[in-house]
Amino acid sequence: MVESNVTCWQGFVFLGFSSFGELQLLLFVLFLSLYLVTITSNVFIIIVIRLDSHLHTPMYLFLSFLSFSETCYTLGIIPRMLSGLVMGGQAISFMGCATQMFFSASWACTNCFLLSVMGFDRYVAICAPLHYASRMNPTVCAQLVGTSFLSGYLFGLGMTLVIFRLSFCSSHEIQHFFCDTPPVLSLACGDTRLSELGILILSLLVLLVSFFLISVSYAYILVAILRIPSAEGRRKAFSTCASHLTVVVIHYGCASFMYLRPKASYSLERDQLIAVTYTVATPLLNPIVYSLRNRAVQTALRNAFRGSLLGKG
Repeated sequence: MVESNVTCWQGFVFLGFSSFGELQLLLFVLFLSLYLVTITSNVFIIIVIRLDSHLHTPMYLFLSFLSFSETCYTLGIIPRMLSGLVMGGQAISFMGCATQMFFSASWACTNCFLLSVMGFDRYVAICAPLHYASRMNPTVCAQLVGTSFLSGYLFGLGMTLVIFRLSFCSSHEIQHFFCDTPPVLSLACGDTRLSELGILILSLLVLLVSFFLISVSYAYILVAILRIPSAEGRRKAFSTCASHLTVVVIHYGCASFMYLRPKASYSLERDQLIAVTYTVATPLLNPIVYSLRNRAVQTALRNAFRGSLLGKG
């Protein structure tokens, strides 16, 4: 609970990319283009999976929820950033900042847990194919998705409470384009070591535990693939995991750099540019990677495109 008697400011101001001067217009066009492609691509993936009966499997169910989570994540951050590029520094209330941090952290954590679930799904499909239908039945899939979202919300709430229990007296200008934990934490006055430790512990729990589960799944998968006698069989088995592995490496690489490092290594201007990677670029990679590397999705996309053309014809 926030103590109002020690909070000197009623809100914050995003400085965003104000230091880029005339380049802000160019950044606006670039980020707007990426944002529109990201939203369109993720929504299209969700619709195609929903409409194509060949994709009504646990693997693509989890992919559709990952696309949904990525879409919600960008909706909570990018529109305000784009508005800031056009209108300059933007004010956000204290509660508004806490709300934005809660939802952005929640969706980010949910993405980690969904990636773990997708790794488990690949493990069952490759290591226990005869039991896949029974182990990954609709009830189990719903429980895994529900647990991922609930866990994401709980960790997001924890991170928000750890930050907003502090007082903010030294400055109210956020050298960033959204209420992320490092830039907001840097504005707090007083001793922040306990909060830094809390954020580190929560980040470790989310990133390392989920990544550990993925690593264990793929360790078993690797052993199972190596036991396949034919090279073609090994290639086919690994190809079902390639898209997921690509997304995992990019997602965890960016997140680990941002949240699993000491405060002394923070550089607000550099971190702001890195944040663009996981708020603008990474959500776009999910549909691109699965569209380029997954034949089933490629086929479904082609069928949907042909169907739309025939409908117009």
